[in-house]
Amino acid sequence: MKGRSEIREVFEKGKRTGCQGAKLFVLRNRLPRNRICFTFSRGYGNAVERNRAKRLGREAYRHLRPRLQCGYDLILLVYPESAPLFAGRMEQLRYLFAGAGLLL
Repeated sequence: MKGRSEIREVFEKGKRTGCQGAKLFVLRNRLPRNRICFTFSRGYGNAVERNRAKRLGREAYRHLRPRLQCGYDLILLVYPESAPLFAGRMEQLRYLFAGAGLLL
């Protein structure tokens, strides 16, 4: 997703589901693929920590992508108290995707 208007629309109209340390916003996009955006709450560390969290999130999403329904815009909002390890991020995403009804 690129552009403020697309991201704002997902925040305003999307379905929300949350867990400890993260919140997922989901909105149907009528495309044959999913689009994902990672964002962070205010006060989430420095640039190095945010970039690491984004890399972990992308890798966890890459592992889960084959088991997800297609055609959605996804925004993952990460909070500072979230688990920084890969296994923790995988569990967060699996829980959030299940809560949103996206897992096949």
